Amino acid sequence: FKGGDTCEYLLSSGRFLGEKVWQPHSCMMHKYKNSEAKDCLIDKHVVFIGDSRIRQLFYSFIKLINPQVKEEGIKHGNIPFEDKSASIKVDFLWYPEVNGSMRQRIKSWTEGFVAKPHIIVVGAATWSIKIHNGSNEALAQYKINITSIAPLLEKLAISSDVYWVLQDPVYEDMLSESRKMITNEKIDAYNEAAVRILNSSSRNSKAKVKVFSVSKLIAQETIMKSADGLHLPESSRDTNAMILMNVYCNKIMKPIDGSCCQPQPPLTLIQKIAFCFFTLSIFGYLIISLIHRNNYRKNKSCTDLESGEEKKPAISTPYISTLEMLLHCFCKLGLIMTYFYLCDRANLFMKENKFYTHSSFFIPIVYILVLGVFYTENTKETKVLNREQTDEWKGWMQLVILIYHISGASTFLPVYMHIRVLVAAYLFQTGYGHFSYFWIKGDFGVYRVCQVLFRLNFLVVVLCIVMDRPYQFYYFVPLVTVWFMIIYATLAVWPQIVQKKANGNCLWHFGLLLKLIGLLTCIYFLSYSQGTFEKIFSFWPLSTCFELNGNVYEWWFRWKLDRYVVFHGMLFAFIYLALQKHQMISEGKGDPLFSNRVSNVLLFISIVSFLTYSIWASSCKNKTECNELHPSVSVVQILAFILIRNIPGYVRSVYSSFFAWFGKISLELFICQYHIWLAADTKGILVLIPGYPMFNVLVSTFIFVCVAHEISQITNDLAQIVVPKDNSTLLKRLLCIAGFFSGLHFFSAMQDQSRH
Repeated sequence: FKGGDTCEYLLSSGRFLGEKVWQPHSCMMHKYKNSEAKDCLIDKHVVFIGDSRIRQLFYSFIKLINPQVKEEGIKHGNIPFEDKSASIKVDFLWYPEVNGSMRQRIKSWTEGFVAKPHIIVVGAATWSIKIHNGSNEALAQYKINITSIAPLLEKLAISSDVYWVLQDPVYEDMLSESRKMITNEKIDAYNEAAVRILNSSSRNSKAKVKVFSVSKLIAQETIMKSADGLHLPESSRDTNAMILMNVYCNKIMKPIDGSCCQPQPPLTLIQKIAFCFFTLSIFGYLIISLIHRNNYRKNKSCTDLESGEEKKPAISTPYISTLEMLLHCFCKLGLIMTYFYLCDRANLFMKENKFYTHSSFFIPIVYILVLGVFYTENTKETKVLNREQTDEWKGWMQLVILIYHISGASTFLPVYMHIRVLVAAYLFQTGYGHFSYFWIKGDFGVYRVCQVLFRLNFLVVVLCIVMDRPYQFYYFVPLVTVWFMIIYATLAVWPQIVQKKANGNCLWHFGLLLKLIGLLTCIYFLSYSQGTFEKIFSFWPLSTCFELNGNVYEWWFRWKLDRYVVFHGMLFAFIYLALQKHQMISEGKGDPLFSNRVSNVLLFISIVSFLTYSIWASSCKNKTECNELHPSVSVVQILAFILIRNIPGYVRSVYSSFFAWFGKISLELFICQYHIWLAADTKGILVLIPGYPMFNVLVSTFIFVCVAHEISQITNDLAQIVVPKDNSTLLKRLLCIAGFFSGLHFFSAMQDQSRH
């Protein structure tokens, strides 16, 4: 791993993903929009100096600022461009040869008589080859001229960004007769001279002319599509312009998915405090562990001096105190969080852009499905949506979602729509599971609420601190947290209606239905009243949790996208438990859920519904329109799947232990992927082993799954310590947690103030 400046990689190396997507070596390139380009280049002056090839690059560059620009300038003359709204000036200066005229123009900027441009892009050679018929004398003169210009460019490079564009190869078979002397051999000789001479006299790293050599690599792949064998096709020019924009703008705009040329972000105050805390935890655990082990060894075997017999101690295993267990958890968590930080905040490991192909998504899907079927076992119970079955469901859905993310399949609308159903199915299980627990157990105690909230949010809170990200960034956890609190409030508010009470009087069932209707009404109202929703979540302290980029629009969008599915899960649980109570379904091993006729009819309807939804989702043409329908229709495929999975007794009696294992750590997998499997906050892919994509995915996946499993264990261990069953102790812990979040808010406010 060379490390170093990713700008050098961006300017000099890379490869094509497919036909048009350029992937720089080791870093990610951001695709700049017009508004972003204007924000970056506001009040800037950019100059392109050279021949017709540089003119092409000039036009591609200004089209990033204003796509409406047409290539109508004078062919062999200067072309000005100005965007008055952002005070941006971009000029093309026609100097097709490296000669005295070009030198005089560059010298005028160094003498201070004319304002220096902020960005200077220079390049020329083909005209010298053409005019002088490729003679060696012309090459010798080129070397003399570039030697005289080099010190001036290096002087400008102290305060401006100066780029020398190397000459692209030509497609010799397509060149016209007047250009036949322009050969790739000659071009290589001119490029070699430019590289050797530029920066040869400069010892100051700030005064270096940046050599733009990546254009050669791009041209090697695309020059065959050239119209005349000399000039690059438009797509290649646009790629070069985007690279140029990334080199200059990434350090200014700091886009998440543009890791090239971005410096490592400085540690925040909260990150420094977290680092100190984890360091102290590691040392504390080591000290206590050594003391305990030493004491244990002393007491392990004691010899009776009189009889010569060995006596066994009363305690055969070392005692682990609560403090030692707590420090042990934080010790492991500290090491894991260090790995998180190194992967996605430090510039230690490489990152690459995603690139979708059908094979990169569907082949892994087939592979994991075969593995899942291979690990089939009998369930301990045969109830509908039993524990093993729900774990299996979560597991295969999570694996499909992971493959969806790493393959960049969100660009393929049919896959996107099906993945939206999987996310909805998670929320459906949230409604089903929590409703079933409260309805059957009737346990509305603080202990249960704190346990659920801790298990859901612990990892995300730690990541918000270590990775310097807002809570809403990990959108799924806020979503399930809020829905859990809504379910709790709906059922816990007076009158508390639970199964035990409803069994004594059927009218209570109607009371519960009224509660559910009230919940549905509130959901419907908020979904069509964005202003009210945003006002509710814009109040402090909710705003600190749900704002992203200064507003709660993202939170409203995420909530609205699956607004009805939790209600559907609650309603399904109520109907299922009522049918189960009245013995209207058969859940024996191998028995169909209903009578044979009813089971066959329902199974047929379910299969047709499942396929109908898939056909509709696959025929989607517009993501916005399909997202509008999704909240109302996603439940169709979810219910169809549940019935297909549970109506046949033999299907209900088995499960995949492979998928169930992943299902038990599905939440950790979903969150951890942000930083240690994907990269740049899910926008790219983490590269631990460059040059071997498949091997890299295998290694990073193994580490990622192990880390997710370990974090799940840590969360479970800490939940027992932090959330005790004793109410008085729990109250003290809650006060400590309140103090922790108050301190976190205080330091966060200090941090924001120092940034501004």
